[in-house]
Amino acid sequence: MSDVLDATPFQTDEASERSRRLSEAALAGAPHAMGFQVLKKLGEGAYGAVWLARENKTGKQVAIKFYTHHRGLDWSLLNREVEKLALLYTSRNIVRLIDVGWQHDPPYYVMEYLDNGSLSAMLQDGPLPVDEAIRIVRSICQALVHAHGRGVLHCDLKPANVLLDSDFEPRLCDFGQSRLSNEQNPALGTLFYMAPEQADLAAVPDARWDVYALGALLYHLLVGEPPYRTPEAEARLHAAPSLEERLKIYQQLVRESPRPTAHNHVRGVDRRLAEIVDRCLQLNPDRRYANAQAVLDVLYIRDRQRRLRPLVALGGIGPGLLLVAMFFLSKNLMDSAVDTAEENLTERAFEAQVMSANIVSRSVERELQDRMDELIEVAADTQLRAAIAASADRGWSDRENFQQILESTKSTVDRRRKEQGRELDVSWLLVDAQGFQRWRDPLEPATIDHNFSHRDYFHGRDKEYKPGHVPEGIQAIMEPHLSLAFQSAVTKTNIIAMTVPVWDAKQENVIAVLGRTTNLGQLLSQYEVSIRGRDGIHRTIAIVDRRNWRLLDHSGLKNSKVRAELTSDEFRALHLDESIIPRIEEAEEQAKSGGSSTPNTDREVRISLEDYQDPLAIISPDDFGGDWLASFCPVGLTRWTAIVQERKATVLQPVYEMQQQLVFYAWLGLSVGGLVVAGLWYFVLRAINERGIRQWTRSPRPASDRLTSHTDAK
Repeated sequence: MSDVLDATPFQTDEASERSRRLSEAALAGAPHAMGFQVLKKLGEGAYGAVWLARENKTGKQVAIKFYTHHRGLDWSLLNREVEKLALLYTSRNIVRLIDVGWQHDPPYYVMEYLDNGSLSAMLQDGPLPVDEAIRIVRSICQALVHAHGRGVLHCDLKPANVLLDSDFEPRLCDFGQSRLSNEQNPALGTLFYMAPEQADLAAVPDARWDVYALGALLYHLLVGEPPYRTPEAEARLHAAPSLEERLKIYQQLVRESPRPTAHNHVRGVDRRLAEIVDRCLQLNPDRRYANAQAVLDVLYIRDRQRRLRPLVALGGIGPGLLLVAMFFLSKNLMDSAVDTAEENLTERAFEAQVMSANIVSRSVERELQDRMDELIEVAADTQLRAAIAASADRGWSDRENFQQILESTKSTVDRRRKEQGRELDVSWLLVDAQGFQRWRDPLEPATIDHNFSHRDYFHGRDKEYKPGHVPEGIQAIMEPHLSLAFQSAVTKTNIIAMTVPVWDAKQENVIAVLGRTTNLGQLLSQYEVSIRGRDGIHRTIAIVDRRNWRLLDHSGLKNSKVRAELTSDEFRALHLDESIIPRIEEAEEQAKSGGSSTPNTDREVRISLEDYQDPLAIISPDDFGGDWLASFCPVGLTRWTAIVQERKATVLQPVYEMQQQLVFYAWLGLSVGGLVVAGLWYFVLRAINERGIRQWTRSPRPASDRLTSHTDAK
């Protein structure tokens, strides 16, 4: 491409003669064109040269491009460029074609001469201000829109191919590499302005090539250098032995180098402008703007938004502040009302839950105590003790006497419980001092004479051992004990056992352990209706063992679907969330001590949580997931805790309904205010539209500072 040379303004006769003498050698080989006086060479390139000339008839200065090599090729190149310029003659943003010398040797064409030089000359002083850069790029976009509309793709957009007229308006020139949109011939642009896919001798012309070059040009205007151009990159390109190798290196450099970001740090480059540059420079053409019109549209949108800023302050900030004030006022009032209602409903729910938890706690305690008292009474029977001791002395070969006593006693107890409408035991059992089961009702031969010393109901250590792995020194319990939950070896259900020691006649040694087992699902069955139906609120009740925080029973397990999906192993794994346990323990300690007041003498410890997580949520999230309001109450002297819970969303449903009403009226008020703002904006935007789009202008430079550069064709 041609170098940039100083332009010579129109000269007086004396100045012309002086210039002629100084450049006589250069003019000796100057070409001629009929009707024009050639004055000075402006630039020279691979296919010819551009000369400054004066039209003889009018004295107007023009630029003439002579194709000085290979006459056949000259005519082809001339025809291509003239064809494109002729199509674009009506565009005020493109250098205009004046005349063509088809039969001249060398062939040439005449175009208008722009005396403020090229954009590349302007960029020698450094990057341009942001507003000036956008003004220039907008005009270039308009030139490209006109060209693309006529089916012409420039394919070599760069600063040297943009000239500035007397008003410093940019004019696009040099269509030597341009192609019609339906052409399939490749066209090479200039490195660092050329799209990576264009750097291919088999590439098909695409309007998005010009979009990439437009982005590179805008980047250059803002930063002072085109994207990806570094001394190292230029050295690699210059060292390439062939054109094909240079193109491959260029593609590699562009695709492997970090994305250009210097424009983001230029003062005055806003986010939208940076996005425009970034999208133009997308390596994937599908992610670029489709054409120059799209770029022009987004530039227009950006300019319009910037022009609207003062009006936004006038028409938006004032009413906006009013709306914000209304919003916060209504929000504070609504939040205060909602919080108060939530606190009241939550407190009422907790009061009812505590009452229900006390009922459950006292009822379960009474039930367990009744069963334990019956066992203690049976175990204290002297005849039973004597019969058990005698059988033990005979190696348990004769068990008839103590079995008859126990079976008769159990039959009496079962009959009485049936009459009272109470649940029966799963089984009664007797194990000797070594843990061997010697009797069970109902009889289960598979368990008789098997050792169960690993069971917590035998040793009372609040731990279940694996069969055959019982630590040495394990002994039978020496006081009544409520066992941990375990899986029955016979029924495979989860049960608990209440056991008492059976002493010898001298009350010195434990000779056996008597116990009775109960299904965990039976613990709450007789209390659920009264608790869950109380005051019309649906409540869920549960029992947990505080020794390991495992779930013992839960009213939700009456749901056949939940029960069907719950295996024995899964049930044994159900326990309270570990994040809740410390909070319950801490609340228990505070409740027991009464905080800073006198110690609490009431035997119940009442704890309530607003974000309780139900253990059954892991089995049925739809039924038991989410936050629950829950109250906890210890079950007498056992290490169990009764839980009464209600779904938080259900309890607070009236609050949510009230909140919806408040939100509705709040939005109604804000909508009215918004309509006022919208009406104001209507008149503001109408006034803006009437003003139209402000045109960018710039005063011309002094004649002594003007530079001229017309570039040669490829």
